[in-house]
Amino acid sequence: MPKAYVIGLGRSGNAAARLLKRQGWQVIISDRGSSESLHSQQQALIAEGIEVRLGDNFDPESARPDLIVVSPGVPWDIPSLVKARSLNIETIGEMELAWRSLNSSPWVAITGTNGKTTTTALTAAIFQKAGLYAPAFGNIGYAACEVALLDQKPDWAIAEISSYQIESAPSLAPEIGIWTTFTPDHLARHKTLENYYNIKASLLNQTKQQIFNGDDPYLRKIGTAHGYPVQETACWTSVKGRSELIGNPAFGAYIENNWVFVRDEKIVQADALKMPGAHNLQNLLAAVAAAHFAGIEKSAIAEAVAEFPGVEHRLEFICTYQGVDYINDSKATNYDAAEVGLSAVKAPAILIAGGEPKIGEDQAWLNVIQSNAAAVLLIGEAAPTFAKRLDEIRYSNYEIVETMDRAISRSPQLAKQHSAKVVLLSPACASFDQYQSFEHRGDHFRQLCLESFQ
Repeated sequence: MPKAYVIGLGRSGNAAARLLKRQGWQVIISDRGSSESLHSQQQALIAEGIEVRLGDNFDPESARPDLIVVSPGVPWDIPSLVKARSLNIETIGEMELAWRSLNSSPWVAITGTNGKTTTTALTAAIFQKAGLYAPAFGNIGYAACEVALLDQKPDWAIAEISSYQIESAPSLAPEIGIWTTFTPDHLARHKTLENYYNIKASLLNQTKQQIFNGDDPYLRKIGTAHGYPVQETACWTSVKGRSELIGNPAFGAYIENNWVFVRDEKIVQADALKMPGAHNLQNLLAAVAAAHFAGIEKSAIAEAVAEFPGVEHRLEFICTYQGVDYINDSKATNYDAAEVGLSAVKAPAILIAGGEPKIGEDQAWLNVIQSNAAAVLLIGEAAPTFAKRLDEIRYSNYEIVETMDRAISRSPQLAKQHSAKVVLLSPACASFDQYQSFEHRGDHFRQLCLESFQ
């Protein structure tokens, strides 16, 4: 019996282990951690005949598996994986394993620095409204291998795919590929912007129908420079009208007179989407273009767009207290996403920011703070650094409150003092200093708001 070694417990790793077991592999799954949660997962997997090693540092020479499957959170270039590849042990990511089981179904793959989750959720909603079995998975909804374990094969597979997942899925070749945005992110892992870009580009290179956000400055620059192997039929999008399209306008998607056009065909009214912000119109264009290319009827597209409630943790409305809207944008884990979030809400706003800091360019974000934020409440590890940056731009309306609880309890007084319309959690940071994930952080914000204000 061939032996497979899965690195990393958690949703993706556990699903990969179960899929391999079902396919007839002898499966070992390991994790360096040994928390109570991991011990609980261990017992469930052992009961299914899967060996689990906790507190384990994988050594490919002693283990000598036939296949290694890596969870998305495990860096692709750690020494043990580099060594495994040098020993010619096949090493793939969980997304690649899922692709090998699901490649008989057409895929829509959505990647990009920001905008992936909303675009993926809206795309899946449209396909599902058309009566198709089209689960969303990857960084949203199911883990990829969980979909492969389901009894029913998807009519369309709608995958949100991060750079981590792309670099370990070399054969993934979607029917439709969407590139939402491109800005510096994950540089601690990918080292250079060029590496990060090349990983994203590799997915689009293997896609039959490419869709690019033509309003994104970096992608637009690449498109006009012809430095990227763009297909002749590539669909470039623009919220600014047909005249702003790059590439071949006949293949583009754009908004004009409040209508979304795809390949010059009028599809749906743009204001049917209830989510705020120009960036969400860009997400709308990409999702509607993908649906149109998949042959979905206009009526289903229009109905799905009108009913779409938005995405948890991305400009998610929580409640109104004393005339002030509380909005959860916990998914804004970098400066660019946080800039977009603060730009999208009504000004003036009280901003809650901070967490585990990331490398990136913060000037555009700081500019929006100066114009749109009446005050800033700083939490987490990044608070002193952010305070220093705000001092440097002579912005003094900030307070270091350290925790989410203190930020929420302080926010009503500040909102009243500054006649603010919104209290916005948009951290511009990862969450791992105080939380398990951005979802955990957003859930805590929601819980505190609902307990305090309702």
